[in-house]
Amino acid sequence: MTQPTSPSPPTSPSPPAGFLAEVKDAVTVRAALLLVGVLALQLAFITSYIGAFHRPQPSEIPLAVAAPVRQVAEQSARQLADLPGKPLDPHAVQDEAAAKAEVENREADGALVIDPAGTTDRLLVASGAGASLSQALELVVGRVEKARGRSVRVVDVAPAAAGDARGLSAFYLVIGWCVGGYLCAAILAISAGARPANPHRAFIRLGTLLLYAIAAGLLGTVIAGPVLDALPGDIMPLWGLGTLVVFAVGAITLAFQGLAGVVGIGLAILLVVVLGNPSAGGAYPYPLLPPFWRALGPALPPGAGTYAARSIAYFKGNAAAGPMLVLAAWAVLGSAVTVACAVFRRGRPGAAVGAGLPDDAAAARGPAGP
Repeated sequence: MTQPTSPSPPTSPSPPAGFLAEVKDAVTVRAALLLVGVLALQLAFITSYIGAFHRPQPSEIPLAVAAPVRQVAEQSARQLADLPGKPLDPHAVQDEAAAKAEVENREADGALVIDPAGTTDRLLVASGAGASLSQALELVVGRVEKARGRSVRVVDVAPAAAGDARGLSAFYLVIGWCVGGYLCAAILAISAGARPANPHRAFIRLGTLLLYAIAAGLLGTVIAGPVLDALPGDIMPLWGLGTLVVFAVGAITLAFQGLAGVVGIGLAILLVVVLGNPSAGGAYPYPLLPPFWRALGPALPPGAGTYAARSIAYFKGNAAAGPMLVLAAWAVLGSAVTVACAVFRRGRPGAAVGAGLPDDAAAARGPAGP
């Protein structure tokens, strides 16, 4: 016969661990490192934007110089090239038609047409390439002409549309496309793990990204064009550009996620937003930016996209081929790295974004999702 067991005495609650222990339990090393990374990204954002925009100065703005007599144009070009600080990069051309053609083909940002028989010369500008750039040209050339006892009449050969204040609509459109690209890629990662588990999933993500890019490119073009009447030009070329911008940025983001997991989203923001946006030539075109941003901008998607969008809208597509090739290169590179990471990590699913699990723990728990 079994003896009844007496109930065990109630256990007393453990003493409080203390505030520092609670902090250690609540804030993991991983979370602390991510916060440090966010702080660094924020400081880089501030440094990049203020560094690019705080003191715009014209530097070696390409300027065509024309006159009825070639020697007059060459002499004037040499004088303009010797200005302190080298705000202009002038060169003599054969005649006014050649000077205008260079502006329209985006080979020069402006043109000075000299009239030796009078006291008024003409300055050809293109505000569609950015109002701040054309204004800088007016200011620099106007000062030189005034010092010579001459005046200048400004002629805008590629004016910005009435609904495109200061020629910034192309820049804002491209920035919107870039934001859509990396947000789409980030959502694809959040829904099925931070890293591609296999090649099939990588191709599915890239295919989904392409469909999204096609839709985003079309809708952005329609809003900027027919709806708001901000950008002129045909819909098809801008649609194609928008598709390429969105896909290129999204592919870059997927590639960074494949290489670095959730940290890859921050790396994509660093490249596209922190470095790409202030160097894109939007508010201040390339000749007004400091040397670092001026050199960096054309190689990144925001800069390439902005330049190409302005070329399509205001210059009949002239000089858009180079930026389009830059975007295509980013798209191909991002896609290739995404697929390569998936092949290399075959069968090793990554932790979902925000799960707080290392890759090995996620692999032990099984696939991360469909």
